[in-house]
Amino acid sequence: MLIKNPRVLIIDDNEDVLVAAKLLLKQQVGFIQTEKDPEIIPMLLKETSFDVIFLDMNFTHDMTSGEEGFYWLSEIMKIDSTAVVILITAFGDVETAVKAVKDGATDFVLKPWQNEKFLATFASALKLRESRLELENLRSKQKQLSHDLDHKYHEIVGTSEQMQELYKTIDKVAGTDANVLILGDNGTGKESVARALHRKSSRADEVFISVDMGAISQTLFESELFGHVKGAFTDAKEDRAGRFEIASGGTLFLDEIGNLPIELQAKLLTVIQNQEVVRVGSNKIISTNVRLICATNMPIYELVKENKFRQDLLYRINTVEINIPSLYERKEDIKLLAEHFLSIFKNKYLKHDLAINPMTLRKLESYHWPGNVRELEHAIERGVILCEDRELHPDDFFLKDVESNEDENFEINSFKLDDIEKSVIQKTLRKYDGNISKAAKELGLTRTSLYRRLEKFNL
Repeated sequence: MLIKNPRVLIIDDNEDVLVAAKLLLKQQVGFIQTEKDPEIIPMLLKETSFDVIFLDMNFTHDMTSGEEGFYWLSEIMKIDSTAVVILITAFGDVETAVKAVKDGATDFVLKPWQNEKFLATFASALKLRESRLELENLRSKQKQLSHDLDHKYHEIVGTSEQMQELYKTIDKVAGTDANVLILGDNGTGKESVARALHRKSSRADEVFISVDMGAISQTLFESELFGHVKGAFTDAKEDRAGRFEIASGGTLFLDEIGNLPIELQAKLLTVIQNQEVVRVGSNKIISTNVRLICATNMPIYELVKENKFRQDLLYRINTVEINIPSLYERKEDIKLLAEHFLSIFKNKYLKHDLAINPMTLRKLESYHWPGNVRELEHAIERGVILCEDRELHPDDFFLKDVESNEDENFEINSFKLDDIEKSVIQKTLRKYDGNISKAAKELGLTRTSLYRRLEKFNL
């Protein structure tokens, strides 16, 4: 048995039917309750959870319409949505029983029944009951996990003006089904924002499926996203649902969508427009219902200008656009984030008395953090592991010094192009107090391009 010691309820006004069913199932179940009066059903279901319920279609003498059966079937499902109900009906009521199955019953058995058929129907009902319980359990776990994790915006930490604006945008957008495009540099927390949108949406009890578009090869793109049938290609050993199917009803997060080759973008656009997929090797159209959230660290509007990203696809995925600031643009959050990560890692590595001294915090706040929040998190973890004191000191971090002793007045002391470029970048960053976006704009660069140069010059 899939369910250990299943509990069964049999309701029929015919005593002979109750006795026969009980004798037949006696060796198959852990507990059987038989009742002649359907009025007692609500009380029984509130006291006991039954795995399978056998329900007669007619109780009133000479009534053959099945109306009573429909009524009590409805009442049972109201009390327990995972209930598995098998109808007991006479041969002439088959059409009525079929209608009842459409209304929520699992199956029906005919009086007089064949024992083998009766037991086979019961076994199938137990399998269905187990599946429903597993699904309910998974939903409950996901709901509880989301609740436990969601201290306002789980993993999104910050009180700066930029972050307050981000929170407001999440609140406005989350309750809709609008497609969202999240823009931000590596390590800024794009997936955390996507998960926050999901948890605050009407789809919060459904799945959140994340796909790294940069990690999917072109040959497996359709199979991974749209699914395939057995035999569609060499390694297709069985039917497999794609991510759009799996995420149906919930949220699909396509990370690094800017990395998607141009030749595959049309296929993705078609699926997004039609909300339909066709598995590789099949002609069958499968409807899907996903809330789409995409993200990229690429300069996607420049890619459109360069014909490397389809403009019509961009229109489809960014009904609402969310820009996440770099960490250096919200320096006031660095202390809060550092303390947040410290609390996590000092517990993980059993260094409960560990603290960050003020000098260390100043160093963390002066660093430009090209890897953003992710780099800060890794730096704190590494510092906690290596620290031999009760305080984290600057020497516990391996950060490049961004403070410059150069004179504020810009002077060309070298005619090497790299030296000139480095000096210009340093002066511009000082001018805007390290604000990457403003510095990049003045320099005529994208933020990504500026970050590359910061790494190149060890700034």
